[in-house]
Amino acid sequence: MQFRRQDVVKRWFDIAVSAIALILLSPILLTVGSLVAISMGTPVIFRQVRPGQHAVPFEMIKFRTMSITSGQDGNPLPDSARLTSLGRFLRATSLDELPELWNVFKGDMSLVGPRPLLMEYVPLYSADQARRHDVRPGITGWAQVNGRNAISWDEKFALDVWYVDNRSLWLDLKILALTVVKVFRRQGISAAGEATMTKFKGSGS
Repeated sequence: MQFRRQDVVKRWFDIAVSAIALILLSPILLTVGSLVAISMGTPVIFRQVRPGQHAVPFEMIKFRTMSITSGQDGNPLPDSARLTSLGRFLRATSLDELPELWNVFKGDMSLVGPRPLLMEYVPLYSADQARRHDVRPGITGWAQVNGRNAISWDEKFALDVWYVDNRSLWLDLKILALTVVKVFRRQGISAAGEATMTKFKGSGS
């Protein structure tokens, strides 16, 4: 009952903040979209199906940060080879995540929650790790302000589950404030030796 009431308040908070942010940040959204179009061409928006609350699939949107480049065998090049200089800047500043405010407004996501990962990871989670899907995924989360991509998968999922069990509006406000600090410091953007994060292959990876 306690979480149910908090989750209702959280949803109205998400709607209000995402609506205001989409309006106030529209000049930045248009500018970034134009830069992506000039630098990488179309499409400007990257769309991918991700698991939402209760692992129900939804289409997440963000600004594209990688070129559409394939090797001689016709397969896409590794992320590190396709990530452009503009893409690195957008990821470092988290500007690539701004279109997800629309996902928040629609109800696919929340401002704060475990990050929505790949659909292929869902069957690999342990029963405890799968509890990260008990809430809506977020643009930022407890794991993001405690290491982001610089920590192991097991550490990341433990932080996600801790958030699920301890979530509150006050904790969300704290995470949002810490996110601003992390973005300015550009901490934890990628794992060591990776463009983003190594693939999850099951518990212990």
